[in-house]
Amino acid sequence: MFLRRTLLLSAAALGLLSPGHARAAPGLTLTPQDQADIARIETYLNGIKTLKAHFVQVAQDGGVSEGTSWLQRPGRMRFQYDPPAPFLLIAAHGVLTFHDSALQQTTNVGLGRTPLGILLAEHVELSGKVTVTAIQRLPGQIQVTVVRTDSPGDGSITLVFADQPLTLRQWTVVDAQRRETHVTLFNAQLGGSFDPQLFEQISPPSATQR
Repeated sequence: MFLRRTLLLSAAALGLLSPGHARAAPGLTLTPQDQADIARIETYLNGIKTLKAHFVQVAQDGGVSEGTSWLQRPGRMRFQYDPPAPFLLIAAHGVLTFHDSALQQTTNVGLGRTPLGILLAEHVELSGKVTVTAIQRLPGQIQVTVVRTDSPGDGSITLVFADQPLTLRQWTVVDAQRRETHVTLFNAQLGGSFDPQLFEQISPPSATQR
């Protein structure tokens, strides 16, 4: 059940931001360095068209699962979980679909209602509809936390990048109930094309809509 709860809230958006246009959440003042780093992150994310990687996911209760992920911007993602996990997560056509083959149940939720929708946006812009709430720098690493400006209580996503060169390594999603899910990418491959069938939606009669 922990995967069902957390996966439906995994997401993020991409955009191009010019320094000085970032919109901060109350209590956060962006420095010139913050603005420059945000602009750099937006440029990097918008440059990603396709990505394939092995992923390891750690849920709030410590449960670990892994598999293969495909990302195709805008709006498409597939998380294929390795057995024995019976889960499949697909984003396409503005819908995030979570399928549990063990229970033969499928849940659909609008991609725009999830943090993952921020990452999969056609044009990622970390201002306006998205608000930056935190920036943290560690040796060789930079982390940026964002929420949807109009509904910050719905959850946040923290994008973790290796720096020099900038590379997406991980994201952490915190849902409305403050549950955390960490996804780490390994052996990421950028570029190339994917079979469109990877992003075919699963819509059996038992599917529910949120």
